[in-house]
Amino acid sequence: MNHREVAAVLTYAGRLDPRLIRTEPGEADNQLDTWHELLDDVPMATGQGWDVREIVRKRIVSSPYPVLPADVAREWQAHRRERLARHTDPTPRADPDNPEAWRAELLAARDAVAAGQAAPSAHRGITAGRHRPGLKDQLAAVGSYIPPAVRAELAPYRPARAAREAAIAAGGPDVLGVPCDWCHAPEGEPCRRRRISLDGTARGNAPRATAHPGRIDRALAAQAQQASAA
Repeated sequence: MNHREVAAVLTYAGRLDPRLIRTEPGEADNQLDTWHELLDDVPMATGQGWDVREIVRKRIVSSPYPVLPADVAREWQAHRRERLARHTDPTPRADPDNPEAWRAELLAARDAVAAGQAAPSAHRGITAGRHRPGLKDQLAAVGSYIPPAVRAELAPYRPARAAREAAIAAGGPDVLGVPCDWCHAPEGEPCRRRRISLDGTARGNAPRATAHPGRIDRALAAQAQQASAA
């Protein structure tokens, strides 16, 4: 801000808080010089949510003490940091083989965002939640990542998954959708072969192509519960 803008801010602040009014010419000049010294690099207002008058007003309302130019300067620095924290450097248009031009464009973009001359450039994020309407239909239209012919060729090498897919396709329960109480296989993992040795400890950890009967019963119960809830 220049001297005229700082004088306008002081006039506005004095109207809200008469304690800031200086009647002596020497005191008024010193006050103007002090405020200008600290607010020389602070803009009066930007199109990006910054207005010195609003900062002064909030400070006068929230604090019993007279507003100081340092208070406004600190608010401006916090505003700059907040804007830069929301900014993601876009890819410069300069030639990447020219590091000086590349860096100059990056710094110019950051300075424009910090000064309130440009809006922060954010990452492109997900605009919808998990339960987006029509998502299942879109995924079904895309189809499987594994073609059916390839899936059939892989079936001998992953028997548990093949049996699971065949059961689900036939309308049966998803046996891997529940944990196994016998071998303690977690949800999504195939059952394991467990043999009890003479000392009572479990031996063997090879995956089974089929689930344990107890797990199948639990999956059937879960399927029936889901059907009744629907």
